[in-house]
Amino acid sequence: MPSEPRGYVPPDGPGDVDAWEGDVFVRPLDSTVLAMSDVDARVGHLENVVAERQRATAEEYRLILAILDDAAFDPTPWVGPDPTLDRAWVDSRGRTPGAVRRDRVDLAERAAVAEIAVRLHLSEQTVRTRAAHAQTLAVGCPKLWAAFSEGRLSEKHAVDSARLASTLPAGDADAFERFDDEACPPALVLTPAKFAVAARAIRERVHAESIEARHRRAAVDRGVWMRAELDGMASLHALLPADRARAVMSRLDKAARHLRAAPDEERTLAQLRADAFADLITMTDAPAVSSTTSAPNATADAPPMGPTADTSAENAAPPSAAPTGLAPDAPRTFRSAPPATVIVTVPALTLLGHDAEPATLEGYGPIDLDTARRLAGTARSWIRLLTHPVTGAPLVLDRRTYRVPVALRRWLGITSPTCVFPGCARAARDCDIDHLTAWADGGTTDDDNLDPTCRHHHRLRHESRWDIDDHPDGNTAWISPLGGTYNTDPPPF
Repeated sequence: MPSEPRGYVPPDGPGDVDAWEGDVFVRPLDSTVLAMSDVDARVGHLENVVAERQRATAEEYRLILAILDDAAFDPTPWVGPDPTLDRAWVDSRGRTPGAVRRDRVDLAERAAVAEIAVRLHLSEQTVRTRAAHAQTLAVGCPKLWAAFSEGRLSEKHAVDSARLASTLPAGDADAFERFDDEACPPALVLTPAKFAVAARAIRERVHAESIEARHRRAAVDRGVWMRAELDGMASLHALLPADRARAVMSRLDKAARHLRAAPDEERTLAQLRADAFADLITMTDAPAVSSTTSAPNATADAPPMGPTADTSAENAAPPSAAPTGLAPDAPRTFRSAPPATVIVTVPALTLLGHDAEPATLEGYGPIDLDTARRLAGTARSWIRLLTHPVTGAPLVLDRRTYRVPVALRRWLGITSPTCVFPGCARAARDCDIDHLTAWADGGTTDDDNLDPTCRHHHRLRHESRWDIDDHPDGNTAWISPLGGTYNTDPPPF
């Protein structure tokens, strides 16, 4: 029997028929008014809480911008005293005093961004973006900034406004003023989704530059990104000129419909588009299969990773649908070409079936063991990366050797898959390999004395007041210009 709703008040007794209308109990008027008043008070309190949160968020943006402005005005707390003030000073790199001062401002801002990022557990890009949004709104859109600061505008509305306003010509004060005037009223009443549509239209109206010129500039930012999803899946996102994106979708759709005509084909169009996409990009004659793999003992160059299924209701596969990936006898849509390289790392005991420790796929993370073993079985080459008695490659080299060997660099990419600065996600393969104790000071080219550090944080360590504290237990901590200590992030897998 269902429980009574919260706030249910039973009639006085079986004989109290006046309290009932059919099967519905009518609450006395005074009780209803009291309850509605209580609900209204709670909703009003909720409004106040949201407004306070929005005010606090705007203040966060303002403070980030203020700290970075202060760092640019006075770099000394972040990079040390200005050497150009010493009349006897000569720059070892031949820079002019003006160039040195500009570099100091740049490094001070970078160091301040890093300090904020590690304290707030944000990415440095997020810190920079929030400062830029605050600058755009505070200077170019004062009405929107005031609404945000007073708690009347949500962060989403403010961010969308700043993002669109920042694309207006920098010197066109009239365009900024018109955007601010026209965007503020709808921002205060529309949902974020509807406001985004309205704000884009406003931006088009006030932008003085032709759409052709804007398109040429926007095309410079084209690119492709991968995002890890759950359960061994991943998404690929491409930013392309609209005509090329439409051509890609048209070709994928044509290939999918061609494959769908096969009498035994059970995959949905969405799955076939995904399979055709993977086949087009990898251009391999091997069947496309869903896969993933990696871990710390044996690394293989495996065949390309395969596609994923569309999980939307419209494209949902029937229960009897074939597994994701092209069937072994499915017609090939595109010509073959050399396959891409995929790095799979598998624990040796897992590979032999004696352990269940996950394997990992470079750039993704943990994957299922069946996929790992299958990829290992079809790998074209192996790189053994264990401790030095197993690899046969020395991990500790002669002190006179400065250059990091390929095998050691690969090993470091497994033990530290990203830049070792806290919060930095730059892949180790794209980083400098930094000697913790400088080679010139007797540091060895040794896995215990090397860390992958992206070029940005490498510069911060050597040219600002950021520094590294290398503990005897092998752990590394970063010391900030303000004296904070931040441990490097543990490996994610």
